[in-house]
Amino acid sequence: MNTQAHSAQDARRPDPPRLLLVTSPDCHFCAQGKEILTRLSRAYPLSMDEAPLESPEGQDLASRHGILFPPGLFLDGAFVGFGRVSERKLRRLLEQRARAATGAASGRVGG
Repeated sequence: MNTQAHSAQDARRPDPPRLLLVTSPDCHFCAQGKEILTRLSRAYPLSMDEAPLESPEGQDLASRHGILFPPGLFLDGAFVGFGRVSERKLRRLLEQRARAATGAASGRVGG
């Protein structure tokens, strides 16, 4: 393949969704959330990260977004929610993001 064409394709390819899970040790909902993110990573290209609730970053996020108990979930820096991770909701958000990225990449405007 032509390296210029390959580079042009790479430039149009959107970055994978960035998911951040604010977690706590021995947290059942955190373990379930990690399982859901792992499962979704098989269907979607994802960038996943974790911030311990006890860390300065975790404390800051919990304070700013009203995370009453872990896990806290963020998608591309936007707060999604806290507590039990809803696979259905997250799947819907990822699909919406993929559609928006595809529309932007193809030059379409609007829905």
